[in-house]
Amino acid sequence: MMQSKRWLLPEGVQETVAPESWRLEAARRSLLDLYWRWGYDLIRPPLIEYLDSLLTGAGHELDLLTFKLTDQLNGRMMGVRSDMTTQAARIDAHRLGANGPARYCYIGSVLRTRPEEPGGSRSPLQVGVEKFGDSHLHSDLEIVSLMLETLSVMGIERSYLDLGHVAIYRQLSAACGIEAELEPTLFDIVQRKSRPDLDALAEAGRIKSTTHARFVALIDLNGPVAVLPEARQALGGIDTAIDRALDEIEDMAALIATHYPDMPLFLDLAELRGYRYKTGLLFAAFAPGLGRELARGGRYDDVGQAFGRPRPATGFSADLNLLAALGEFADDRPAKCGIAAPADNDDAALLAEIRRLRAAGERVVVATPAHHETAEAGCDRIIDHIDGRWQVRPLQA
Repeated sequence: MMQSKRWLLPEGVQETVAPESWRLEAARRSLLDLYWRWGYDLIRPPLIEYLDSLLTGAGHELDLLTFKLTDQLNGRMMGVRSDMTTQAARIDAHRLGANGPARYCYIGSVLRTRPEEPGGSRSPLQVGVEKFGDSHLHSDLEIVSLMLETLSVMGIERSYLDLGHVAIYRQLSAACGIEAELEPTLFDIVQRKSRPDLDALAEAGRIKSTTHARFVALIDLNGPVAVLPEARQALGGIDTAIDRALDEIEDMAALIATHYPDMPLFLDLAELRGYRYKTGLLFAAFAPGLGRELARGGRYDDVGQAFGRPRPATGFSADLNLLAALGEFADDRPAKCGIAAPADNDDAALLAEIRRLRAAGERVVVATPAHHETAEAGCDRIIDHIDGRWQVRPLQA
């Protein structure tokens, strides 16, 4: 029993083997081709960085999710990346230093101390895109469009989109005079949309009745775009930043309806994922019946300020493992598409034929004297010596 535990993987850590690993690789290539066609350049951030760089501008959430270790060369603390967004900001600020808008894409493994949802993965295969240097709403639209196109490439046809804006909660808290020690509690209540806990704060005299009414409205303001007039009535006029945020949501909803008229669109003004470093619009894609988002993103202007180069920024990310598990993406290669070659390594004509077939894109598996490569190695054909020359013929069962 004890010996068998040696082969157990840590909780929330997965591995993939063929054919699923080939399917994931085909999906990765297809997504990178998609991003390339949209003008995004591939970056490959390092798996580990020093903490003072890795967590710069990322907020408390990533600190808790990051595995930490000591560099044995100099004693400095390092972290294993749990998200690649701030790494992209560092690369934009220092490695590339583009003056105008810059577009980056990435796909790679990240590691987290705990899953973001019960039963989730601690080792997602993160895929994402980031755009720096442009604060226009159309840049957010570009990112949302790429997020939806990513789902389409992965064969996820049934999805819907949520929109929110972090400035609404942030400015509402400021306008209501929420004290610093109470803010984390209120934030948690709003994030969970817990009306009873909010009522309890008011009953205990920790928040005023007007504050209670405003945050009740915030929690309840979710649903189709038709709730926007209700949001303006409940929250409009409190702060100009809230008014601008509602305007941005309305404008984005109109743009999405034009570009993706069949996409179901909902508003969730209490959605606060990434609140500590996000600055504007939030968006997330969901699938019916799935209790977590397929992909999420938003605007995080000036995150590069800690690197000495503040720039407007917006992006999205997703777990490719999750998308592949839910989608209908298919590797276009047949399950058995290889050619078995005999173990005759001295025949120049056979070696030339093997090289020719591989150069033409064929999978050729050469046998060893002790083992014949057949169907078990994914072969459906075999190279045979027929009529005085090496030829490919079907492998008979």
